[in-house]
Amino acid sequence: MTEPMEGRRLVEALKLMGQILRRHCIETTTIAGSGHPTTCLSAADIVATLFFTSLRYNVSDPENPNNDRFVLSKGHAAPLLYAVWAEAGAFPVEHLKTLRRIDSELEGHPTPRFKWAEVATGSLGQGLSIANGMALAAKMDNLPYRVYVLLGDGEVAEGGVWEAIAFASYYKLDNLTAIVDVNRLGQSAPTMLQHDLETYARRFEAFGWHSIAVDGHDVEQLMDAFEKSKNVKGKPTVILAKTIKGKGVSFLEDKEGWHGRPLPKDLAEKALAELSLTDEQIALARSLKVHSPESVVAFASNPQSPVPNPQSLISDPQFPRYELGQQVATREAYGDGLVALGKANPNIVALDGDVKNSTFSEKFLAAFPDRFFECFIAEQNMIGTAVGLATRGKIPFASSFACFLMRAYDFIRMAGIGMANIKLCGSHAGVSIGEDGPSQMGLEDIAAMRAIPHSIVLYPCDAVSTVKLVAEMAKYRGIAYLRTTRPKTPVIYRNEEEFPVGGCKILRSSPNDVVTVVAAGITVFEALKAYEILTNEGIKIRVIDLYSVKPIDEATLIRCALETNRTIITVEDHYPEGGIGDAVAGAVSKEGIKVHKLAVNDIPRSGKPEELMDMFGISAKHIVERVKRLVQ
Repeated sequence: MTEPMEGRRLVEALKLMGQILRRHCIETTTIAGSGHPTTCLSAADIVATLFFTSLRYNVSDPENPNNDRFVLSKGHAAPLLYAVWAEAGAFPVEHLKTLRRIDSELEGHPTPRFKWAEVATGSLGQGLSIANGMALAAKMDNLPYRVYVLLGDGEVAEGGVWEAIAFASYYKLDNLTAIVDVNRLGQSAPTMLQHDLETYARRFEAFGWHSIAVDGHDVEQLMDAFEKSKNVKGKPTVILAKTIKGKGVSFLEDKEGWHGRPLPKDLAEKALAELSLTDEQIALARSLKVHSPESVVAFASNPQSPVPNPQSLISDPQFPRYELGQQVATREAYGDGLVALGKANPNIVALDGDVKNSTFSEKFLAAFPDRFFECFIAEQNMIGTAVGLATRGKIPFASSFACFLMRAYDFIRMAGIGMANIKLCGSHAGVSIGEDGPSQMGLEDIAAMRAIPHSIVLYPCDAVSTVKLVAEMAKYRGIAYLRTTRPKTPVIYRNEEEFPVGGCKILRSSPNDVVTVVAAGITVFEALKAYEILTNEGIKIRVIDLYSVKPIDEATLIRCALETNRTIITVEDHYPEGGIGDAVAGAVSKEGIKVHKLAVNDIPRSGKPEELMDMFGISAKHIVERVKRLVQ
């Protein structure tokens, strides 16, 4: 390994590297005709100093579990991210010119298509939560890597950032360093605090952080700050770097109106002239190397390093056995399934948002206290932290009420873009929760979760199907959502029954069925009640438990509909838009099958579960009425 530079030569090389990075950002955004060059220019010295003095990383092995981690929370500075990795030797510098092209992995905001970016960023305010998860994983696995996250000052206005700040302090994440690029200017106006580093520092310190204020263009101050952050114990560190937006280009520096605007060719040439370097200066800058790849490789011999494919460790979980007819809430069975999985796979971890005694993730806490993370009432940070844990080989199960997960929907959306391997459980879904009223009723969650690319959406009706579907979630590589119910429901499946993703169960059928009724979760039992009522009146219906809403068993639904007068009734404890009815209609419409939707068609209110299901049109009585109307 080449000996690292020292003294004035190192300082000069870092300054020059900052200039090289600025040049790349001007050139590539001008070629692309779009992008955010000015926010890249402000952070160039920060990134150059971090990458070439403090980051311990094997550039040729981005999967190495012992690499330090870097998260670009201000994802619009993607050209800077790509530029520094190119200069670090990750890929040829010439490839930077493909920025934002449809055939390039160098996208406008980072995604894991660029293999040196583990997560998708760009929706501001999420990177710190993700870094929290990465830092937690290092603590769990006793690994020496550090986590660095670069935020913009504008995004610090996001509430999710302060959720993450509080969480990092609570868990004493002293292996985490956040850097705030305080460049004063947002997209359309100056930020609230502009260059007031003192107030930023007081706020972070009030949350239990160690703060260091620096001139973000002074590489010696930056080097000193990064070194000091490594020695802080018991609390995370924030480096507040005062910078100038557009730094290095006289007509851009600290000027409003340039956010998200590439330079036209003539101005780009003028800017590059101001940033010009001699061949000797370029050679000096490029003699910098990312720190100590050999030491990172040596760390890889640590037997506690996480495996690349955590799912491969899953053995056959030993699930609890339930008796037919036993009354068990699916939310309680979720806790049982989670414990069984935890025994089978040490990479299973659980997170909750202060409702663990309602979601029953408390069962996992009791069994595996070191693998459970209380996130308190901060669902955005909970999801971001889960994403960070997943990048480090954990299989995180995050649970809350279904309606409260919607508060974190943008985090879930970005997790989908990043192809994150996270598992979500939304409990207390639908009007069947009863007296708590509409603020607590998840009635939009199926629609929201179906919309996430490559997600799976599962909705069990009893304890057996729940624990089996929890196992299916863990096996699935991607975002999996499980919807659970508050009331107890009878066990209707034998313990040996299997529930493959993409399937459904035909619970009642005969050659004389006049219509197919498709239900899931709590409404399965309303459909079974309706079956009994109609059978006593000489009318036969087919009943399907659609436990897998996405992917959906299109073939079975079409076959059953064709055998029952091309008619399906869906019944769901969810609003009609985007729920089970729409999922079924989308699956069968090409065959000319009619789908009649029974769903919660108005804003509900407090009441007993059975009263609410009847009032809002999803009880057995309404199924019977709809079947009779169709038959007549």
